Amino acid sequence: MSRFYLIVLLLFLSFASSGQQELKKYLDFAQEKYDEGDYVYALQYYEKAMKIDSNTIDILWGYAETLRAYKDYRKAAFYYGKVYGREKAQLFPSSLLQYGLMTKQTGDYDQALELFKLGKKKYRQDRRGYLYMKSRAEVQSCVWAKSNEGDTANYIFEALPKHINTPNAEFGHRIHKNQLIFSSLRADSISTNEEVYDTTYSTHLYRSAMENGEYLNANQIEELAFDNIHTGNGTYSLDGSRFYFSYCGDDGQNYKCKILVAYVDGESFVDIDTLGRIINSENANTTMPFIGEWIGSEVLFFVSDREGGRGGMDLWYSFIKDGNQYEKPINIRTLNTVDNELSPFWDAENQTLYFSSSWYNGFGGYDVFKSTYNTAFSEPENLMEPINSPANDLYYFETSKGDSAFFSSNRLGSNYSKNPTCCSDIYSVRKPLIALPPTIEESFEELNKRLPVTLYFHNDMPNPRSTDTVSNVNYIDSYYDYISRIDNYKNEYSKGLKGEKSEDAKDDIEDFFTEYVKQGVQDLNQFMDLLKDELEKGRKIELTVKGFASPLAKSDYNVKLTKRRIASMVNYLSSYENGFFVPYLSGNAENGGLLSIVQIPFGDSQSDKIVSDNPNDKKNSVYSRAAASERKIEIQSVDLL
Repeated sequence: MSRFYLIVLLLFLSFASSGQQELKKYLDFAQEKYDEGDYVYALQYYEKAMKIDSNTIDILWGYAETLRAYKDYRKAAFYYGKVYGREKAQLFPSSLLQYGLMTKQTGDYDQALELFKLGKKKYRQDRRGYLYMKSRAEVQSCVWAKSNEGDTANYIFEALPKHINTPNAEFGHRIHKNQLIFSSLRADSISTNEEVYDTTYSTHLYRSAMENGEYLNANQIEELAFDNIHTGNGTYSLDGSRFYFSYCGDDGQNYKCKILVAYVDGESFVDIDTLGRIINSENANTTMPFIGEWIGSEVLFFVSDREGGRGGMDLWYSFIKDGNQYEKPINIRTLNTVDNELSPFWDAENQTLYFSSSWYNGFGGYDVFKSTYNTAFSEPENLMEPINSPANDLYYFETSKGDSAFFSSNRLGSNYSKNPTCCSDIYSVRKPLIALPPTIEESFEELNKRLPVTLYFHNDMPNPRSTDTVSNVNYIDSYYDYISRIDNYKNEYSKGLKGEKSEDAKDDIEDFFTEYVKQGVQDLNQFMDLLKDELEKGRKIELTVKGFASPLAKSDYNVKLTKRRIASMVNYLSSYENGFFVPYLSGNAENGGLLSIVQIPFGDSQSDKIVSDNPNDKKNSVYSRAAASERKIEIQSVDLL
């Protein structure tokens, strides 16, 4: 080897060694900052590292994880996708789930749905594991989100002014004596790159007086500010003499919190003390207090990951006696999940608990839900748009008059300096003083947005082997009978298959029931609520309903069968809300309203020709997804007569 080439080789090795040392330094510092929760600096060093090496899977994973923590959903989805494309969830098992979750938080529900369905298959070897359970729950959640996006309630919706909402994070907590109590992550000096030049950069409690609907300048509550400690989540006792709040130290990516109480002396807070171990369980994270009245007693709602929970942060409550005695906390097991439930708000007048969760059907991240108590807490109900969004929506609370509500969200449109979804702002919603009724055109546009409503049936149902064209079966009874057969469908359709092919067939059937059969009933109920509103106005409405069947029976039989199926839907309408639709269907409504149903029974004339019509091949002619997809009726149009 010539001396020239030897020199070149030595220089190359020297530069390579130097580059590797530089890369290691960047990655070590990025990990250190990530562990400290300083995602802005961590991202800067990951980006420097990726200029040297943008292909190593570990670097891509670390970058994706930091982007998720920084709430940059779009970029996080892109890099999780790159990671999963390379390692197929072998090196980083949660890569596919996180790819789906970040995609969902961008509002792309179609792509997210496909990723979660893939996740169900990828993680099904451990059906009791979190990755499988979460993927399965998110399949249903995406189907729900697709069906419900755009259903914005008639609210006046606005962000609080910019002297309250900054490019950092704000979280609203309460209105007390015409003062907004909120938390804010503020520093004295912040660059346009979101770099903090203040060693006391922490979340602190603030208050802003409200005069004539305006918010005055926010002032930090000095007595509740501590060095290197985050405070927030303020709530007053029922008599206003005590103030509870969260006191949190940094614990890497998360806070480690306990609940403190201060006594109120005019505008000041004195005699600050921590609640005992009954509430602040040792080695647990306990935070987000809210004081309310329940069953004639003062009660403390809070969240904690203490022992005895369902998983993650759970909702708990403890009754208070004499202002300082706390009963053993009770876990609200019917509402808590394996994910986090956060930021409780109790409406004593309506016996309703509001909270945020990342598990139930929602638009993405944390959504706000409500549950009414009547001997037990009801199934959580999503508060819908505009309160919820694909981003994180938390800290919902209402004013004492109940005329307006507040919540915090990092949705697009919030203040920021670099990442549009980095930080939360406080938003308010209220009903307009004078709500103009929608025009006929607007009402029918809303109805038609719900179409088609598609309802599915088991083979030859209702009234099997009948030649009648009418039925006394209520569709909802037929539906419950149908979904009770899911396991039977899985077993029959997977017969003769083994291993992955058998599991794929079962998943295919389960996805069909989730995406279509169950969703059809939800769509119908939402449609009927809107239809009810229009009929109450005396409208004369015509529905066109088409019926379809699989090609298993003869065509003339299938025409009669589809008529029975349409009749079962009419029976469901007749039973809805104690027979609300009956006078409209019969033409005897006092307000002159009318509901007319035009039936178009296609039978099997438009069924997919590849669907088996062999009665001896029930696997494909009855239990296959293709056959099941043909057995349906559709409300296809709404017209004003």
